[in-house]
Amino acid sequence: MGLNSIKADIKMREGIIFIISGPSGGGKTTLVQKALKLVDNLEFSVSCTTRARREGETDGIDYRFVSQDEFRKMIKNGEFAEYAEVHDNLYGTPLAEFERARRSGVDLILDIDVQGARQIREKYESAVFCFVLPSSFGILKERLIKRQSDDKKDIEKRLTAARQEIEDIDYYDYIIVNDSLDEALTSITSVINAARCESERVMVRINKDYFS
Repeated sequence: MGLNSIKADIKMREGIIFIISGPSGGGKTTLVQKALKLVDNLEFSVSCTTRARREGETDGIDYRFVSQDEFRKMIKNGEFAEYAEVHDNLYGTPLAEFERARRSGVDLILDIDVQGARQIREKYESAVFCFVLPSSFGILKERLIKRQSDDKKDIEKRLTAARQEIEDIDYYDYIIVNDSLDEALTSITSVINAARCESERVMVRINKDYFS
């Protein structure tokens, strides 16, 4: 029986935070984009970054592209829910939009690295943490080479970072192996739907009409 068929009062809950992490080349960004198209009441938390915009990216949709000075000013003003330095660039989740969505009951999905995920875990214990990676390191390396967006030096840097990121895998609630995009997408949407049905999140109060 779904929640829509329960004759009860359902109070608005806080939005759920879904953290998606994983090494470069693992496919987490593609999975997040596809999940957003499939799942209702789910929004992407647009991060700020100091890295250069890549071909096909849109400011304010993929990221908010800011200067180093602007980013550091935002840090000083306490404007981030989390921030981290990744591959020599700064990334951060703006706190204002983050809190607005949570209070309005909108679920947020964040594509962030393990440093940012640790900060979120310290502040928001109810967040749901998913780690995305392929079934072997060899597959990861092959994907980085095939996408041809990085030179050899950058690829080696990303592979070194990947080894370090994978060490944090035990801190995540769910591990999603992304060898098949369709299967991995099913796993992510299943995690989202399961979290939405957890009793402590739903806040259902059975009323007298329920038994009529």
